Amino acid sequence: MTGPKPLSNILEITPYKGGQKLDHGWKLSSNENPLGCSPAARAALAQTAEHLEMYPDGGAVKLRDAIGKKYGIDPDRIVCGAGSDEIFQLLGRAYLSPGDEIIQSQHGFLVYRLVAQQSGAKCVSAPENELRADVDAMLERVTDKTKIVFLANPNNPTGSYIPYDEVKRLHNGLRDDILLVLDGAYAEYVQKNDYAAGMELAGEAPNVLVTRTFSKIHGLAGLRIGWAYGPESVIDAIHRVRGPFNTTSVAQAAAIGALSDDMFVTGSVEHNNSELDRMKPALEDMGFKVYPSVGNFLLIEFEDRDGKRAPDADQFLRQRGIVIRDMNAYGLPNCLRLSIGTTKANDEVLEAFDAFSKAG
Repeated sequence: MTGPKPLSNILEITPYKGGQKLDHGWKLSSNENPLGCSPAARAALAQTAEHLEMYPDGGAVKLRDAIGKKYGIDPDRIVCGAGSDEIFQLLGRAYLSPGDEIIQSQHGFLVYRLVAQQSGAKCVSAPENELRADVDAMLERVTDKTKIVFLANPNNPTGSYIPYDEVKRLHNGLRDDILLVLDGAYAEYVQKNDYAAGMELAGEAPNVLVTRTFSKIHGLAGLRIGWAYGPESVIDAIHRVRGPFNTTSVAQAAAIGALSDDMFVTGSVEHNNSELDRMKPALEDMGFKVYPSVGNFLLIEFEDRDGKRAPDADQFLRQRGIVIRDMNAYGLPNCLRLSIGTTKANDEVLEAFDAFSKAG
């Protein structure tokens, strides 16, 4: 006997796999905040957890109001989700049909492709320029089937970004019926004068949506909470396809608490940037190729010779209790992505990389 068969396009999907961890040692594979989360977020969560018998606010009204006040945007044009991942899934449900196309940069976030596959749509990847999104290459791949263009800015896993002028040039080259999604999961880490997450564009254009998450800088990855801001019509469409209680009460409360703690965010950025400035040159001095990053991680490329490739390094590090992210799924088989950890964790990482560089 055979049971029910899923749709054929579903069977073609390779499920997303998060960063692995070990029973002991350092997990530096998921770009998590090494400082944890804000005490204000933790306190708000604990208070709300006393009433788990109650359904959450289905509209996340207080959270949307807090986000609106924080960023100076209209709360009615904000929608919340179980991480920005769910926002992407909802966009697929609202805007993609079999035969449609989405466009992403060559090494864009894996979930974009999954969203397309789940809808029976095609994911078109535009070549990058030295692991940096190429606006011209993305525009060249627009067809009458294109429905969504995803741009992670900064991009995971490359750590690169494109200036706001380039983002606007990308938008100007798109038809009005193509939705441009600006994924700003790592926006808070960027300290560049020519960068902007795109709030202004999303506030003015009828086809731009900005997505953000509380998973990274705010350290609430375990609660799955994110949000999006954009045109009323797009927000309305997302509301129509989302679940009635798609974000939990504890996640909403913790997110509101996190937004109130500027000191925690500032401390997280300062720690990340100082450790990036320390880690990148140290690894380069050992002979590794390390790509520039404005996120909370580094992409490291290895030599293409026996005993020195990325899988060799991955195994060596795991034996020392350090797990980082392999990049096979992103088409970068000889690279590993290293999340910035605590100072102690980073010290041990540098010791391990130094030992690997000298081994054999």
